Amino acid sequence: MNQKHLTAYIVVALLFAASGAYVGYTKQNAAPLTTTVPAGVTGPVAELFKQTMPDAKGAATPLAQYKGKAMLVNFWAPWCGPCVQEMPELSQLAAGEEGKKLQVIGIGIDSPTNIAEFSNKYKITYPVLVAGMSGTDLSRQFGNSGGGLPYTVLIGADGQVKKTYLGRLKFEELRKDLATL
Repeated sequence: MNQKHLTAYIVVALLFAASGAYVGYTKQNAAPLTTTVPAGVTGPVAELFKQTMPDAKGAATPLAQYKGKAMLVNFWAPWCGPCVQEMPELSQLAAGEEGKKLQVIGIGIDSPTNIAEFSNKYKITYPVLVAGMSGTDLSRQFGNSGGGLPYTVLIGADGQVKKTYLGRLKFEELRKDLATL
């Protein structure tokens, strides 16, 4: 890794830390958020389905297209070591038997350029979307209060959050959880 990349990573990490502190401070004093949620769908899942995010090539992807299908939503960043380590296994999951019953989606918390470069370098078999900083806020709605990465959410076909995972996935545990869907 050259000095230029290292400096860029440090700057991005500091920006994320500062924005996390700002969001935490402002949320303490904010009025509670109320939304109208369709029957059977929980608040953060309904918010997820309202989103349209660009994929790594810039094409708009409405997340509403996944309504009615079990989903594994993985919040990640290219600079997050554990995120990158679990991606080959997530790709295998998406391409295997489980992938026929489950939609795996990666929501990248970084710039479109960095996610595009990462996606070109690594062959990922599931949709990788670009959320930028709003991805951190979205993951917090799913219970990721500290904004840690990777953060993964298992959503049933009924639109209910079944389980959340902070940190690198333990795939034996995930497969047991998938068997209960």
